[in-house]
Amino acid sequence: MYFKCDGLDLSEAVSKVIKATSSKTTSPILEGIKFTCDGDYVTLLATDLELSIQKTIKAEVMGDGEIVVPGRLFSDYLRKLTNEKIECSLELGNRLKIAYNESKGYIQCMDVLEFPAVKEISKNSYFEISQKTLRNLINKVIFSVAVDDSKAILKGVLFEIEGENLKAIAVDGYRLAMCSTKVKVQNVTQNVIVPGRSLQEISKLLSDSDEMVRVYVDSNILMLDLGDTVVTTRLIEGQFINYKQIISNNFETCVVIRKVQLEDAIERASILSKIDKNNLVKFDIKENVLTLTSNSELGNITENISVNVDGNDLIIAFNSKYFSDCLHAIDDEYIKLNFVNSVNPCIVTACEGGEYLYLILPVRI
Repeated sequence: MYFKCDGLDLSEAVSKVIKATSSKTTSPILEGIKFTCDGDYVTLLATDLELSIQKTIKAEVMGDGEIVVPGRLFSDYLRKLTNEKIECSLELGNRLKIAYNESKGYIQCMDVLEFPAVKEISKNSYFEISQKTLRNLINKVIFSVAVDDSKAILKGVLFEIEGENLKAIAVDGYRLAMCSTKVKVQNVTQNVIVPGRSLQEISKLLSDSDEMVRVYVDSNILMLDLGDTVVTTRLIEGQFINYKQIISNNFETCVVIRKVQLEDAIERASILSKIDKNNLVKFDIKENVLTLTSNSELGNITENISVNVDGNDLIIAFNSKYFSDCLHAIDDEYIKLNFVNSVNPCIVTACEGGEYLYLILPVRI
């Protein structure tokens, strides 16, 4: 195997695929990056058996072949060579020679036969969506994915397809995030649960463009094809919770508020609550004023915001982090806070339309 390529191209490719390597494994081969030289291209592939990322770059290939290099070591080495023209060749003893300018280095390769194969999937079932829209969809819900290993099914995001509507739902037991968008669907009839980690990496690879991409769904696999970059992830098997039964439609108090005002007020009010590590902020809704208060041994903070209120007065408290997370994901100027009473969840929605919905459980006071 022998190829030449631009150092920056190679470094950027390695930085993308290395996100799929495993750092906590008893199988060292999963820490490696597989290189395949074929024709005028070099393809890099990394996988931890759940997530796989493949990146293809243009190169001057003088000898086809395959190798597996230690991912972190190779990445760290390349990071200092982005301005160089690089030559890579396989030497005797399964060593990779890396030559640049008048210098060279050697890295011991791993056994390519031990590298796991990435499952091929059928391309009959897919949906089409723009990169910008998919990234927005992911970012609007990903923060509500559970991190607790005891809630394995909640460590993923439910992709629910009904007709040409794609809905993403994430729940961690304390809050729910939901966002929906229109997509072009071809033969997709199943709902799937996509690991949150995989979606986070997919979001980083997406651009802020209207370029359409295809997302393929096949059995327990989802694949995103970005042309020169392909991401494949195993899906989480099992039954997602019945989220619809916890979303109320009957409210006793509705508040319309300017989003940035609430966001800034919560950030200020939570400064003291974070000191006590309880993140508790109290909402007092009365006579078209929302009063936020937080207390600690070091003092107290009170924020008053003029709002439009429809319904009953209400006192209720929340973990401020959960509120801040959803507000950071919202772009609208005004939002609506919907309440049943002081012990039922708050539902955060747009004033018009139903693109997103956030549910936040209160804290008893």
